[in-house]
Amino acid sequence: MASFTVHDLAQNVRKRANASPEESYTRQLLDRGVAHCAKKLGEEAVEAALAAVTDDREHLIAEAADVIYHLLVVLQARGVGLADVEAELERRSLQSGLTEKAARRGT
Repeated sequence: MASFTVHDLAQNVRKRANASPEESYTRQLLDRGVAHCAKKLGEEAVEAALAAVTDDREHLIAEAADVIYHLLVVLQARGVGLADVEAELERRSLQSGLTEKAARRGT
């Protein structure tokens, strides 16, 4: 089992957000704005979805890692912490997925 966690990655994203663009791809992304970061996240999500329908486990793992990284960059750009997302996931876990989804449709 890997000892590197999503929390470690989130911490790296926070650190690299404060680095110079010459040293940090994360900083370069953030400097291009939220829309650019969101576009990159979307591209990676599509690549992950396409990898999911192939029989290439390693490709899917690589694309999933890209999605998680780019999601954390978007969250950083918007000032949303991983703990905020975890709190929402915890809130949702208190009810069934079907009930939670139906409640969202009602709003």
